[in-house]
Order: sequence, then C-alpha cells, then structure tokens
Amino acid sequence: MRSPSRARRSAKPDDRPIDLRSDTVTQPTKQMRAAMAAAEVGDDVLDRDPTMRELEVRVAGLVGAADALWTPSGSMGNLIALMHHLQRGDAFLAPAGAHVLDAELGTAAWLAGGMPRPMEHDAGPGKVSPAAVRRAAGSTGPYYTLRTTLLCLENTHNAAGGTVTAPEEHAEVVAAARGAKLRVHLDGARLWHAAVALGVPPGALTVGADTVQVCLSKGLGAPVGSVVAGSAEFVEEARRLRKMLGGGVRQGGVLAAAGLVALDRVDRLSEDHERARNLASGLRERGWLVGVPQTNIVLVAVADLNGTIRRFEEAGVRASTMAGQVRLMTHADLTDADITTALERIGPVEASRPPGTPSRTGRAPVHPGGK
Repeated sequence: MRSPSRARRSAKPDDRPIDLRSDTVTQPTKQMRAAMAAAEVGDDVLDRDPTMRELEVRVAGLVGAADALWTPSGSMGNLIALMHHLQRGDAFLAPAGAHVLDAELGTAAWLAGGMPRPMEHDAGPGKVSPAAVRRAAGSTGPYYTLRTTLLCLENTHNAAGGTVTAPEEHAEVVAAARGAKLRVHLDGARLWHAAVALGVPPGALTVGADTVQVCLSKGLGAPVGSVVAGSAEFVEEARRLRKMLGGGVRQGGVLAAAGLVALDRVDRLSEDHERARNLASGLRERGWLVGVPQTNIVLVAVADLNGTIRRFEEAGVRASTMAGQVRLMTHADLTDADITTALERIGPVEASRPPGTPSRTGRAPVHPGGK
C-alpha cells in the first residue's frame, strides 16, 4: 500500500486556489483528529496533563535537552526563553531578519526587556560567523556600559529563505558565544526541516544551546503548538512564565496528541523540499528570479512586490511576502500536481513586465544580509 502522501500525488488539480502562503495552512490529518478525540487528558495547570507530558518528554529527547514545556506558539516559546535569559536592559544578538527581531511584535524588548542587536549575515544567508559573534559581544566596560548577554540563532532561517546551519557551523558559533560568556537560545521553529535536509538527528543541531524552541505546526501539520526545551531548572521557571503570559492550559492533551502524531511525520519533509526545488526550477524556466531552496521556502525577487502578490492571487496562487520578496512555501497538503498547476497559473515573468524592461533571467535573488 502506498503512503497517504505518496498516494495523493496522483490527485487531479481543480479550480481551488493553491495555497503557498505558509506551511502552517495544513489541515489536521484524520489520524491527528482521531488521536485528539481519544487523548488521555488532565488539568495541566494543576497537576499536569499526561498526554502533554508525554509530548514534552519526547521532544526533550529529540533535541537533546533535560526537559521541555509545551506552549501555544513558537513566539511564546521564544519569549519565555528570552524572559528567562535577559535582565532589563541587556543586549542580545541575533542574525538580521530573525523571527525574534522582526516577527514577534517587539516582545523581546517590550516584555523580555532586551535590547536587540541585529547582526549582518557574514557567513552566508541567515548565518553569522564566530568572529562576528566575538566582536559583537564586546568586552567588559564601565558599569554604565550596555551588557550583551545572549545570542539568538535561527535554524532554518525563515527570512533568508529557509537556509540551513550545519552541525559544525552551529558548534563553532556556539563555542564563540560561550567564549564571550553569552548564553544561547536557538529558535528551531523549522529545525525538523534542517535535520531532514542535512540527514542528521535534530539533537545534532542543538548542541551547546541553553534553550531551544521547536514548532509542531510549521511543516509537521499539527493544528497548534510548539515546545521550548532546556534544563530542568529552566523548564520549572518556564512553566511560571507561560502562566504569566496566559499560556496555561487545562486539558491540553487534546492538542498535544496532534503534536505526537506530527512528530511521526518528520521524515516526509523531504517531499516538501523536493517540491520546493521543482517549484523554484519551474519559476526560473519562466524567467523569475529564484535561487535553489535548501528546504521548503522559495523566495522570488520582484520589482513590484504588491503587484506580483495580486497577480498570483488573481491567477489562483496564494503567496506571502518575506524580506521584500515573494515567499512561496511547500507543505504536506500539496501534491506534485498542485506544483504543476501553480506554475501554469503563475506563467512567465514577461506577462507582468512593463514594456521595454529587460529580462533578468538567471540572476539569483538577493537574500537579506547575505554575501
């Protein structure tokens, strides 16, 4: 018998919009819905929910942490980690365009009290070098000197196009942070994608990090939920911070059950990567400025961002914007036929190019901060 994801490849396209806005638009599978309905539950605020606890323990093992805590969103998981690590007025470092800098409504400063310091991508799109970390960390100065105490990394880096940081690169940057007496938080919302792309266990990409956040809805298809992991002492404090932020849940096992099923789907992310490569290749053949994606994010450099989004929407392809480019994302609810249909609907770039504008076929898109 073919796997469900393989069997769906033969499904015929229809007139519905092809939704490529994000890998969070997926619908829960029948298996997830059944697991949610049958989940053993308890009051997690009082004495823990058994299914939620099972999920937390499993994720902790996967990312190489002592313990973990479920949160409603990755943004809350990141914020909890930053609130734990930072004192008011502390500076923290992060690669430019990082989710904690640009996509979490300033909570790193507003609620965690940190001073964000974006770093240029001097080691490739989405990446910073050990030398840059050492320079940015600085040295001890007078009492009124701004203290830099934390480095936030992101793997994969969303705004850079889902770029992947390999284990040895991660280890070198973390070692530089340690040498500069910085703590390290890893936003691993799409860490599963990085692990599959590199063919390594997720834990190989978290070595040395004090805390790590992973998402269960981005790519894996759970309807809601992330997990933040670290030491047992961190998780004890994180549970208090989650409650402070309104994230305490009662019978959370209903949601955690979907997360457990989602973890069984990690290997199929390679299908999303293949479809992203096929999508990017088809767009390049049609004259669009697209690089080769490392995971499931395709960035398209265009002259008229809003106009292109409207054109795609009118053609029946839903897209989003990221770092000044059009972002298209493959996910579990798409088939090979959907990718073919999307390419047919988008068509050649010349269809929207003003008269007299020269073709730019073959140029690579500009990644934010990339060399």
